[in-house]
Amino acid sequence: MHTHQVNMYEAKTSFSKLVAEVEAGGEVIIARDGKPVARLVAIERRPLVFGTAKGDGSYMAANFEDPLPEDMLKDISP
Repeated sequence: MHTHQVNMYEAKTSFSKLVAEVEAGGEVIIARDGKPVARLVAIERRPLVFGTAKGDGSYMAANFEDPLPEDMLKDISP
C-alpha cells in the first residue's frame, strides 16, 4: 500500500485524484502546517451475502403483508 502526505491546499485542489488513489489501494495523509491531521483511506467493501442475518434475533412475522386492522388505519387515513 502506497502512503504519502499532502498539505491541506493540495488535498483541496486535487481531491478527485486523491480519492482515485485510495480507491486503488493507497493511503493519503492530509497535513496542516506539516503536521498530519487526517487520513484518507478507502472504505472496506464487503459483498452482501443472502442469509447472513440468520440467527441474529431478527424476524419477519408470517402476517407481515396482511392488511392493517381498520382501527389502526382510521388515525392515518386522510
